[in-house]
Amino acid sequence: MWYVIQVITGKEQKTVESILDVVPHEVLQECFFPQYTTEIKIKGQWVAIDKPMFPGYLIAVTDDPYGLDRELHKLNLFARIVSQGRVLLPLDQSDIKIIDSCTEPGHRVIPMSRGFKVGDSVSIDRGPLVGQQARIKRINRRKSTALIELNLCGRIVSARMGLALISADGGGSHIGT
Repeated sequence: MWYVIQVITGKEQKTVESILDVVPHEVLQECFFPQYTTEIKIKGQWVAIDKPMFPGYLIAVTDDPYGLDRELHKLNLFARIVSQGRVLLPLDQSDIKIIDSCTEPGHRVIPMSRGFKVGDSVSIDRGPLVGQQARIKRINRRKSTALIELNLCGRIVSARMGLALISADGGGSHIGT
């Protein structure tokens, strides 16, 4: 099962490394912070970069969440499994699918999606956002991102994913500004 671990925003990579150093493999199969690829313009050129999908959250794959919880208490960093009372809550299967369907263990970076904007509507034809248009709450064309909402253990959390919009009239290959 996949569980969400709350950590200090900006310390995701350091916390993953610490968890992997401390927690035995028998307790933890994988620990990562999901990232997404987007593009930014640097000196007139589009450059792909990876950014955290959920700043301040990690994902842990374990069959022993309570054992993992005990191990996390050994860390010198803030890291706690999201819970409701004393019940540790697994991640919803529909949210796991978004991450797991387009990434693999050891490389949990979600690729950019591509879509076309015609008038007020957007049609996504490539990438993990295909069929997920209902989850999109806002599109930032300048930053090549889509803001989506996910249910992380009973909490609605906003997350960004990369989305390049291509003009439907053939006027450009990337609309970012």
